[in-house]
Amino acid sequence: MEQVISDYLESVLTGLAGNTAGTLAGDPEELGVSDPDLFGVSMTMADGRTYEAGDSRSEFSIQSISKPFTYGMALTALGYKAVREKIDVEPSGDAYNEISLEADTGRPRNALINAGALAAASLVAGHYGDEAFERLRRTFSAAAGRDLTMNPTVYESAQRAGDRNRAIAYLLKSQGVIEHDTEAALDLYFRQCSIGVTCRDLGVMAATLANRGTNPITGEEVLAPGIAEHVLSVMTTCGMYNDAGDWVAGIGLPAKSGVSGGILAALPGQLGLAVFSPRLDQHGNSVRGTEACRQLSEELGLHFIRAARSARSTVRADYTLAEKPSPRVRPAREQAVLTERGHEVRFLEVHGDMLFPEAETVIQMGAELAASHDVLVIDISRLDEISSRIRTMFLRLQETSEPAQLVFVDPGRLLAPDEADTATAPLRFSSVDAAAQWCEDRIIDRYGEQSGTTEFQLSNHPVTADMPADLRETLADYLEGRTYDDGEPVAGADGTNAGLILVMAGQARVSPQAAEAGATLYAAGTSFGRLVGSGALPHPRVHAEGKASVELLTPANYTRLRHEHPQAALLLAERLLDVAAEQHERAGTSAVG
Repeated sequence: MEQVISDYLESVLTGLAGNTAGTLAGDPEELGVSDPDLFGVSMTMADGRTYEAGDSRSEFSIQSISKPFTYGMALTALGYKAVREKIDVEPSGDAYNEISLEADTGRPRNALINAGALAAASLVAGHYGDEAFERLRRTFSAAAGRDLTMNPTVYESAQRAGDRNRAIAYLLKSQGVIEHDTEAALDLYFRQCSIGVTCRDLGVMAATLANRGTNPITGEEVLAPGIAEHVLSVMTTCGMYNDAGDWVAGIGLPAKSGVSGGILAALPGQLGLAVFSPRLDQHGNSVRGTEACRQLSEELGLHFIRAARSARSTVRADYTLAEKPSPRVRPAREQAVLTERGHEVRFLEVHGDMLFPEAETVIQMGAELAASHDVLVIDISRLDEISSRIRTMFLRLQETSEPAQLVFVDPGRLLAPDEADTATAPLRFSSVDAAAQWCEDRIIDRYGEQSGTTEFQLSNHPVTADMPADLRETLADYLEGRTYDDGEPVAGADGTNAGLILVMAGQARVSPQAAEAGATLYAAGTSFGRLVGSGALPHPRVHAEGKASVELLTPANYTRLRHEHPQAALLLAERLLDVAAEQHERAGTSAVG
């Protein structure tokens, strides 16, 4: 089932592959980029599951995407107050390499423009000294979940082309923002931007921030939760430079871009996202990367304002058919099969808003359960919302759910296919009861003799089959054979006790208004009613579902049987007691009163 998500990511890349707008920020080799046409995407969930497509394993230099993590290191080493004295947290509205300083303090506006990043690098370099870069490299590696290294070619290029950054750094020095060795700060900054990463690395690093600073794959805490939240807050308003406003309004994810073509974005508490495509727009952000993030946000409901509605657990209930069977009362031999095999059918009840993080949870659970169950039933009757893209993913789940049969409970027809759908229409039912009955029939058909549509005689009805033939013939004289059309009352319609009813063919259902736990269904081969006199409580209203035939033992005839043939009456009571407990457990009522 997980392939559905990877296939979707691949389709996003395919749809945008023809967009060749934008330009490279420099020589590809000096950016650590092997091919300007590369295009990859990777998504890591807060529990570590990762989905990727395209050129997600191609390496490039991290560039400015390094800035949030160095900022986090400075906060860790020196604390909020000391860092805030040197770096503000306000959007600059300027390009990434503008000299954007406060007029009165000389502080950079934020840590994600070059001026602020150089100030952050100076704080880290001043605190750790000669160990600064190795500390930084290990921190970045911990966030990515693998050992990262610096690309020397990119580093040398940054040194050669770093005059503007040197000018900014020495201006910061003159303002008292950089207090330590300016060249050490510059060198650390050039090195951090030259670290090689892949799209998958950035997805994990984004998920580390989204997971409150802890790598969701390794479990290692990289940044303290409060620091990770602070970094994400600054990324929200400042991460995309002078395009930050449009990004937040349209895409709604804390993010950071780099001039090599990478974009890192995080949905707090949910997932990390990374996209890589080298050609840049006028703001210095990847053209195809931005469009991919926009499409993913819109189609998967990733905007942090919208995602905040999903506060409840997605999976409301998780149980097997054995734990919660249908209300249909079946003959003993069918019930025995269901008792033995009911665990092979699994139900998931979901509710709330079905946006991508919630859908991914259901898809992942479904993938695990499909591998070990015969049928997987997903009840979507309590969904408040399902995005169109998630609907398409669900429609395609059956293609990847083997060996399990996938079934949906969908009374609102949320998954009803239209003419544009190319996926095979899923098996859908309007209620959990209907789905459960279908699953039971499937299990019985596979592992035992299904008798629900069989016409019974007294000689093979479970209540009377084991009675001696002479006593069974005696009982037959006191029974009244009756046939009912669909919807016709079988018992309880006149408010009196109808007596004992043996269902011989078809089936009968308790009216929903009279059933506490749904409409109980009595199949052929079952019985219901009471062997008591007319003063007893009446049986709930029961009507035929389809054409049904029964044998009725009225209270008056039972009284006659007890007086005239007590042995037959006693044996009948014993046989009913043998089946009463099981019927009571499954139907919520006793077959004998």
